[in-house]
Amino acid sequence: MTENFPDSELVAMTLDGDERAFEVLVRRYRRVALARAVALVSDPAEAEDVVQEAFIRAHDGLSLLRDPARLGPWLMATVRNLALNAERTRKRRRIDAVDYRNVPDDRMLSDRTTLGGDLQAELLRALLQLPTVQREVVLLSDLEGCAHAEIARLLGISVLMSRRHLSDARKRLRELLTIQGP
Repeated sequence: MTENFPDSELVAMTLDGDERAFEVLVRRYRRVALARAVALVSDPAEAEDVVQEAFIRAHDGLSLLRDPARLGPWLMATVRNLALNAERTRKRRRIDAVDYRNVPDDRMLSDRTTLGGDLQAELLRALLQLPTVQREVVLLSDLEGCAHAEIARLLGISVLMSRRHLSDARKRLRELLTIQGP
């Protein structure tokens, strides 16, 4: 029943001690948060950690949220900041001497996809060449099925810019996949 409650009511219920309400919020935003994190960090395990940390911080900071109805954008901003920090830290440590933008990381390749390994690797390489915001919009639109209004709300951009980024990203992906094709 609480599944249909708006974010603001679920936040209020969580602040009143109802942890089930927060679980509903986690289920509501987990996939979108993970898509955003994956768009920003090169390691899927790191993306999972980023999302987990974002939900912990969101839970701990709910009382500081000025407008509970804007939980989604607030959470996505937290995911973005944590992901960017994680990626900067990873680059500073130089754990991986190979440029991840040129060589696909097998951990990024999902077991659940139906694409063949070669095509999947090419698509991953192409995605990693897109600017971050375009990669985020493509993943939210094409992977998560978010509408432009939702993407705009989550990323803090206009619907028009969401459409533009998606159009530009798809055009660039077509170019990259044509160039890199068999």
